[in-house]
Amino acid sequence: MNTPDIIKLVVSVGLPLALGAIAGMYTTAAVPEWYANLNKPSFNPPNWIFGPVWTVLYILMGISLFLVWKSEPGEARNLAMGVFFVQLALNFAWSFIFFYSKMIGPALIEIIVLWITIVIMMILFYKIRPLAAYINIPYLLWVSFATVLNASYFVLNKG
Repeated sequence: MNTPDIIKLVVSVGLPLALGAIAGMYTTAAVPEWYANLNKPSFNPPNWIFGPVWTVLYILMGISLFLVWKSEPGEARNLAMGVFFVQLALNFAWSFIFFYSKMIGPALIEIIVLWITIVIMMILFYKIRPLAAYINIPYLLWVSFATVLNASYFVLNKG
């Protein structure tokens, strides 16, 4: 791998990890107080699982971005990368809406938009580099589960 590709890889993986770490700091502040007092569904996972799962998902997202970024420049690549950054911004924003602002309903709407954006990103990634789409399947599955959790919190806590 040449130096420009190494730089692209570090930036591609580092950016989602850095944004995840920032969002995580705000999340952990709300967990012991507000989140701990929410009514939760029976399938709610233990709190310790979220950090490791998101770390792996952010690494996979970054690798997928790298695979697309190092592909042939052009309109398709630019669009796919643009949608990647939109979904990353939505991912980042969800933590603030849900945990920092404590708005379960708006967070539910936002995570549905995030899910749709991830699907669009995966379709665009597939057209460029199928592996870049496939390695986002765990991310899509986890956000699907998170959407069900968010909806459950909404129902169980009256919005």
